[in-house]
This record gives sequence, C-alpha cells and structure tokens, in this order.
Amino acid sequence: MKESELKKFTRYIGEKGLKSTSQRYDIVKAFLKSKGHLSVEDLHHKVQKFNPKIGYATVYRTLKLLTDSGIAVERYFDDGQTRYEHLSPEEHHDHLICVKCGNIIEFEEKKIEALQDDVARDHGFKVLSHKLELYGYCNSCNSINTPGD
Repeated sequence: MKESELKKFTRYIGEKGLKSTSQRYDIVKAFLKSKGHLSVEDLHHKVQKFNPKIGYATVYRTLKLLTDSGIAVERYFDDGQTRYEHLSPEEHHDHLICVKCGNIIEFEEKKIEALQDDVARDHGFKVLSHKLELYGYCNSCNSINTPGD
C-alpha cells in the first residue's frame, strides 16, 4: 500500500468537508492492498472479512470518493460490471480480456504506444487519454475452444 495515496485520500475528503471514518479507511486500505480489477462486490467481500459491519453502500460511496480523488480508476469492460483499480495518472497499461472465464491480463507494449502517438500526430490530434481492450480467449480457454474439438 502506498502511504502517499492514503494521505492523498485524507487530504481530499478534508477538502470536501467529509468525515474521516474508520470504515472509510478500512475500505481504502483494503482497496490499496488489492491487486487487479475489483468490483464493488469484490471489495465488499474483502472488507467484510475484517470488518463485517461495513455495508455495500459504504463501499460503493468510498469507491466513488477514491475515483473522484484520482486514486482509483473506473474500468468498464464488455460484461457490464464496473471494476476499479488503483493506478497513478502517470501509469498506463492495456488489457486482454477473456470472454469465456473473465480473466483480465494487463500488458504494456511500447510499440503500440508509439504507433498511437504517430497516428495522433499525423492527424494533428492531441491525445488526453486512451484505453486498449482486446477481447478473446486466454490461453486456458483457447485450448478448450480450438477448432476440431
């Protein structure tokens, strides 16, 4: 867990005139310790293990605060469920998403990033952000779905 992110959250809620509650901090700490792409349900389940008094709505509202403060990023994949990950603004990665098992693989590829920059420059376009999501079958599911089976 990055201490600076916890301080950033504390500063953000203070600026908004919101209360610093132990429940909020339990949720934030669980989120920052987690890896991958969490749904509200995923995070609620993690938090319930050590603080069963925290409700689903509190987790949802805290994720909204984390997103608004720039600590969390909302991700919308084709399954319709919103997921959250912590990623600093200078970090970037793209995603391979398995349509069978839902596995999400993060990757970085400098050649793709350079090509996107070239395309934008060729069109006089200034990119503020982008996302690349490739949908298909992961290695495990691909072996199940090979033609001829």
